Amino acid sequence: MTMTPAPQVWPTLRAHDARALISFLVDAFGFEETAVYGEGDRVDHAQLDWPLGGGIMLGSRPEPGRDDPCAREPGGAGAYVVTDEPDALFARATSAGAQVVYAPRETDYGSREFAVRDPEGNLWSFGTYRGEPRKG
Repeated sequence: MTMTPAPQVWPTLRAHDARALISFLVDAFGFEETAVYGEGDRVDHAQLDWPLGGGIMLGSRPEPGRDDPCAREPGGAGAYVVTDEPDALFARATSAGAQVVYAPRETDYGSREFAVRDPEGNLWSFGTYRGEPRKG
């Protein structure tokens, strides 16, 4: 039996209000808060795990004038996340205030999926497509 390796690719996000974004991602999508480091409103590093595997990392936007070689503007990230129940997750996400990009639909590659934006503007696509089998 071949074991799937632990996730080694972690999408990363920056946020104007990282603590609010963490709450939204947990409440609206079902991410699990694994670690949050920082003081007060500032989040230096957070890890949110997805129940089916993998996860994301995020943190607060750097303060103006602070040197940060990896700086990105909040709201510019996008991720595709596998879910077994896209319709139920769509209802949960929209009830929590996610902005609809497109409602659940069937794709020509066999997925049922939808897309929404979080309060920071990041694009989230959720669907049943698990990707193609690994070669070798």
